[in-house]
Amino acid sequence: MRRPIHKLSAAAVKAAGPGKYCDGAGLWLYKRQDGGGQWFLRISVHGRRREMGLGSATAVSLKEARQQAEHWRALARQGIDPIKEREKQRREAERNLYCLTEVALDAYESRKAELKNDGKAGRWFSPLRLHVLPKLGKVPVSEIDQIDIRDTLRPIWHSKGETARKAINRLGIVLKHAAALGLDVDLQATEKAKALLGRSRHRPQHIAAMPWNEVPEFYRTLEEPTTTNLALRMLILTAVRSGPIRFMRFDQIQDGVWTIPADQMKGRLGQTSDFRVPLSSEAVSVVDLAKPFNRDGFLFPGLRKGVISDMTMGHQMRKVGLPYRPHGFRSSFRDWVADRTNTPYEIAETCLAHSVGGQIERAYRRTDYLEQRRVIMETWADHVTAKKKSTFDGF
Repeated sequence: MRRPIHKLSAAAVKAAGPGKYCDGAGLWLYKRQDGGGQWFLRISVHGRRREMGLGSATAVSLKEARQQAEHWRALARQGIDPIKEREKQRREAERNLYCLTEVALDAYESRKAELKNDGKAGRWFSPLRLHVLPKLGKVPVSEIDQIDIRDTLRPIWHSKGETARKAINRLGIVLKHAAALGLDVDLQATEKAKALLGRSRHRPQHIAAMPWNEVPEFYRTLEEPTTTNLALRMLILTAVRSGPIRFMRFDQIQDGVWTIPADQMKGRLGQTSDFRVPLSSEAVSVVDLAKPFNRDGFLFPGLRKGVISDMTMGHQMRKVGLPYRPHGFRSSFRDWVADRTNTPYEIAETCLAHSVGGQIERAYRRTDYLEQRRVIMETWADHVTAKKKSTFDGF
């Protein structure tokens, strides 16, 4: 005979004195002496009797208690332990309450070892910090969808295309990190957002580079041996990026070769080898001129501490009214190599510390063309200093 259910009424629940009252099918009401009460469900799963609370009688109505009881009974009929299932759902809900800022910071920490100088410059994180987290940082990561991402990045999608691209790519990495943590996220959200945003109308502008035939005239303006002028001269003579120049040390130079630590070379992540730069006779003379400014072993120390800032050399060029940027001297050098020499492509690219060829090809090619590059850099220095006609006939 089927057990009767729905024995109680809302009025009976309210008027009940201390004790236990069965509504049927395992649903019970326990009333305390103080007038409070608790709903609980008695149920059997896999031959085990289980008892689970369903909430306070003052907060959960009789109707709600019956709905909960039927939900958990249905799971029990499928052989699922309702108490374990509820605990599992609670844990999942807690995990999915992680806000985007928390997950983004955790993803950043996990990737610092892959970034230059362990990500100390913060450039990897800055697109998120500046353009995503102010709007979505407090949102649970599991709730973020393509609409949220579209609305967040739309203001910069067409005006700051490269920044927007970095921001959405970083966000995609953060969502993958969230999924690895076990959070319920939409891994396609960033791709869907790109479809909604459409193709960016932004056209990136290349870094302004001084034509190679104008470099000698500018070089002459750097005759006064100030720290900034000497740093600019070394930048031009070596065609190295400004970062390694700023942190150039005397103990990195030996026998006319400057050895840059691998962790200071952009684009050489994961490579354990340092990069050797052959110094021309003019570059060696710059090193000698920098010795009086030596502080803590650095050739180009800052005014008060550390080394010269990243903006110092650029400011020097703007001060004299030039539209070019220091990084552009790498292009000046590369154009000169192409126009005035017949240097093989792989040697010319190695002068700029660019990787040449595929991974397997690089694994078998053990040379860094140091001696060939020494000749090229000496000829470039001759051009820069206008000592003589700087045409290189080849190796």
